[in-house]
Amino acid sequence: MSTPARPVPGERTPPPGSGTPRRSWRTRLFQAEERTAPYVYVAPFFLLFAAFGLFPLIYTAWISLHSYKLGSEMDWLGLDNYVWLFSNPDFYNSLWKTFTIGVLSTVPQLMIALGLAHLLNYRMRGRTFFRVAMIMPYATSVAAAALVFAQLFGRDAGAVNWLLGVIGVDAVDWRNGDWTAQLAISVIVIWRWTGYNALIYLAGMQSISQDLYEAAALDGASRWQQFRHVTLPGLRPTILFTVVVSTIGASQLFGEPLIFGGGQPDGGALGQYQTLGLFMYQQGWTYGSLGRAATVAWVTFLVIIVLVLVNTAITKRRRT
Repeated sequence: MSTPARPVPGERTPPPGSGTPRRSWRTRLFQAEERTAPYVYVAPFFLLFAAFGLFPLIYTAWISLHSYKLGSEMDWLGLDNYVWLFSNPDFYNSLWKTFTIGVLSTVPQLMIALGLAHLLNYRMRGRTFFRVAMIMPYATSVAAAALVFAQLFGRDAGAVNWLLGVIGVDAVDWRNGDWTAQLAISVIVIWRWTGYNALIYLAGMQSISQDLYEAAALDGASRWQQFRHVTLPGLRPTILFTVVVSTIGASQLFGEPLIFGGGQPDGGALGQYQTLGLFMYQQGWTYGSLGRAATVAWVTFLVIIVLVLVNTAITKRRRT
């Protein structure tokens, strides 16, 4: 028959019938901190997003339902601003120009960036210099780049027309032409963002295992075949990222066409390069109708969501 254990001198024993010992306040505090710490760590992001992201988004939607000018009270209109927008031919013109400039700038930009990244992925002299040189246009301000290219594409004294004259081509009025103005603005966007995307592609290429390239080389695959069957499949997530980001950037294009047009938001005499950003700016700050400008902003937001979903769906379909 076993004898009960004797208590150790100095040790506190729970009273009979009390069950498990009570936890100290330090233990309870530690456990509460363990449960709440993850939420405390992520709280600053959600607070900043609510203050500078979610609230402006909701307030813009509220303004879009009113007739509102600075210094005056808001008058309720309901959906009248949206009816005005979807019956306005200038809106469809700016939507089409945004799409065409986006295609003219995004497709060549990503293709050139992919080719540059593929070249820099090989061992070559001066790789660090070329990588730094490619990121320099991205570090240049939009205003400086647009002003320089506006001079280069000048009708009378522009360097581009001078080069065209050397090969016997007549001078082109880049700013007042329909496709010429869009092409000139697309060149500005391509120049600024190609190096940025090239470095992203380069980082993605360096994450691909070299064993795959060695195995392809042993199977007799050429450099082009390795690029098609090893590099491109390994870069699919990176390509999807750059396509989505470039699509969002093209939908929000504002600074380049504004400065290229001399600071006028009308997008030229015929609106030949008026993007959605310029159209929104024109309604809000040229005409003073902040309600209509908020309507354009919300429709642009919805257009961006649709474009991102379409890009994602196309990429997933190609993957399967």
